[in-house]
Amino acid sequence: MDEIQRIEQLRKELHEHNYRYYVLNQPTISDQEFDFLMHELQDLEAKHPEMADANSPTQRVGSDLNEEFRQVEHKYPMLSLANTYNEQDVADWYESVKKGLAGEDFEVCCEMKYDGLSISLTYVDGKLTQAVTRGDGVHGDDVTANVKTIRSIPLVLKAPASNDLFAAPGYPREFEIRGEILMPWAVFERLNKEREEAEEPLFANPRNAASGTLKSQKSSLVASRQLDAYLYYLLGEELPAEGHFENLEVARQWGFKISEGMKKVKTLQEIYDFINYWDKERKSLPVATDGIVLKVNSIRQQRALGFTAKSPRWAIAYKFKAERVCTRLNEVTYQVGRTGAITPVANMDPVQLAGTTVKRATLNNEDFIKSFDLHIGDYVYVEKGGEIIPKIVGVDIDQRPIIAQPVQFIKRCPECGTPLVRYEGEAAWYCPNDTGCPPQIKGRIEHFIARRAMNIDSLGPETIDDYYRQGLIHNVADLYKIEVQQINGDGSRTKSAQRIVNGIAASKEVPFERVVFALGIRFVGETSAKLLARHFKNIDALMNAGLEELQEIEGIGEVMAKSIITYFHDEKNIVIIRRLREYGLQMELSEAQTANISDKLAGQSIVISGVFAHHSRDEYKAIIEQNGGKNVGSISNKTSFILAGENMGPSKLQKAEKLGIKIMSEDEFLDLIEK
Repeated sequence: MDEIQRIEQLRKELHEHNYRYYVLNQPTISDQEFDFLMHELQDLEAKHPEMADANSPTQRVGSDLNEEFRQVEHKYPMLSLANTYNEQDVADWYESVKKGLAGEDFEVCCEMKYDGLSISLTYVDGKLTQAVTRGDGVHGDDVTANVKTIRSIPLVLKAPASNDLFAAPGYPREFEIRGEILMPWAVFERLNKEREEAEEPLFANPRNAASGTLKSQKSSLVASRQLDAYLYYLLGEELPAEGHFENLEVARQWGFKISEGMKKVKTLQEIYDFINYWDKERKSLPVATDGIVLKVNSIRQQRALGFTAKSPRWAIAYKFKAERVCTRLNEVTYQVGRTGAITPVANMDPVQLAGTTVKRATLNNEDFIKSFDLHIGDYVYVEKGGEIIPKIVGVDIDQRPIIAQPVQFIKRCPECGTPLVRYEGEAAWYCPNDTGCPPQIKGRIEHFIARRAMNIDSLGPETIDDYYRQGLIHNVADLYKIEVQQINGDGSRTKSAQRIVNGIAASKEVPFERVVFALGIRFVGETSAKLLARHFKNIDALMNAGLEELQEIEGIGEVMAKSIITYFHDEKNIVIIRRLREYGLQMELSEAQTANISDKLAGQSIVISGVFAHHSRDEYKAIIEQNGGKNVGSISNKTSFILAGENMGPSKLQKAEKLGIKIMSEDEFLDLIEK
């Protein structure tokens, strides 16, 4: 056997061993033997670059190179499911399906609802060609390189056994399969233990950890995190069966990891039995689940039932009730956010809750603490909001120790010692030392580099913390004086250092309205930053604005206006803005932006609904704002009109007709703007 033949044989063997280990959990060789075969293949591929294959088993180790994610449009929109939390809602859905099918018999496929990151995988000729995140449902990030490192996702599908009477039919030439990327509980616990030992921020839950991992710019990091994946929905023009359940059973034989917990039922009682069984048994699963998904099994009937604007009528998600435990409150500590907001944190005896060890829970603010009359030593009831964030929901007063002392909210910042302040209308206490308090300084820099602000994605919180501790940066302006030789270590990180410097330089082209948001002025969010930028058009006019002029802008209240004035009266902030201007940041609207601004929609509140042909929903939101209008999410008697695309939800249409609100088509809207 020559080396080329050996490469092909090794690839086939390793794909099979990978499937047996990560999908079937039935390995037939040891880890050492597997590694030996993998190293042999790596060596042979290095000798024969002409044999490069994007779906070789060697590609699962990932790369240390940073890769930009490109946006991809979904062939089929990825809609979310309607949620329900009680059996009556399930019964209502069941009856609506029966009515929608005019009494025709139907089956329901019951599945686990996995709590991870939704993914869509495309296969062509049996090979993985693209992996895209859900994104906004219409567009998502292409994360193919990262997904290839997940061992339970097949790179090459298993060929049907032609001599087996029960073999799966051949897979379509092209199809899409959707599922959930997950971080197993064991991996999550180990990762958080490592981060705690390294004094790094802990992940809140496996879903956040999986999402953050999959969005990493380094596929080698993704490979090291040992993510898993369960697939639950097959799409395409030539599916093997007419039933959803049957299609997944076939996909299982192609090599996909499909849940063993699926069940096809007919009656409402069978659905309830499935829910009640898994409400208890899910705690023994290796990955996080937060409910049950119910789907009409027949694809023909799914088409007949159709969709609302947001979700399919033929499916619904039942969410499990939050698990509650009781544990002892030992101490209350305080964290400082980037805006200076002080968040009290309960430190408790460790307790198992919804699959993880919980020992801390947020207490929100001083009013929250007073509402429970919390004492140190109290036994408190803890739940996970949406099975994610631990929160205290009650106190067992009967177990309170006699000597227990009430929790007293602090008066000074725990980081810099500055007396705290509480602004009118605000529940939180704040540290006002926003230019000298370390967590606020680092938090403001992290906010400045964020995607929706300056979008310097070559930097992250850990890097910012490192640069701050080294003394390289003390504020956002210091970013623009960083040089490659300062951050390339011993010379081994020159490429990544150059990428960081280039990313910082590229941010100088970010438009003015995002610069205003990036400054991190307290209470000024993304929308209000746009309002300010479009009203004042340059930084000098904004800096010199008075209280009355600021409050004349719709959406800018007294508290925000006072905060803006306070920000621009701080000499340290003025120096930072002066430096940013000198470094070349955009401090005024461009001529093109100014030309597009009008008041054609001034005072109008507009709801966007449906799917559009000429522009995306985000683009239409921007057009509305540029022309003085206001985007609102729900219909009311204050709605001026609805910008409606294809497949507008029937409930919205019904409400609009009831309130007499005008429905405007995409073309009508564009004509209005152009006039």
